Amino acid sequence: MRHGKKVNHLGRKTAHRRAMLANMACSLIEHKRINTTVAKAKALKRFVEPMITKSKEDTTHNRRIVMSRLRQKDAVTELFRDVAVKVGDRPGGYTRIIKLGNRLGDNADMAMIELVDYNELYNAGKAKKTKSTRRSRRGGSSKAKAAPAAETKATKEEE
Repeated sequence: MRHGKKVNHLGRKTAHRRAMLANMACSLIEHKRINTTVAKAKALKRFVEPMITKSKEDTTHNRRIVMSRLRQKDAVTELFRDVAVKVGDRPGGYTRIIKLGNRLGDNADMAMIELVDYNELYNAGKAKKTKSTRRSRRGGSSKAKAAPAAETKATKEEE
């Protein structure tokens, strides 16, 4: 049974896996999109998204946490300066995985992982959406309908 085994080891020891994910995350931050296998892209998504969330609040503590995992000063600087500003209002889901088909040599499933806010083709057709919740929309409409109904009943009784 696989209870509690959420980490895909990717056929590597822990130190090798962490170093590989750190390098891939730095490449993703630098180039905004990279091509890799689907398994590595999914592992990278789980590795990089918490760091992007931490970069939204620029404190010394958050910089040290991200630096301990990325290990490249230039990537940390770009993450906190450029990427954090662009994803500041997004509540999560900073990366997108697009499957590309199979690799020619070994038939491995390939994918492109990219930062969502940097893809201008996907974001061009969509207008900025205002934040709304279903609760406020539903609550406002029921009150609006209830008030006129009460007034009509009162007017009928007076007649």
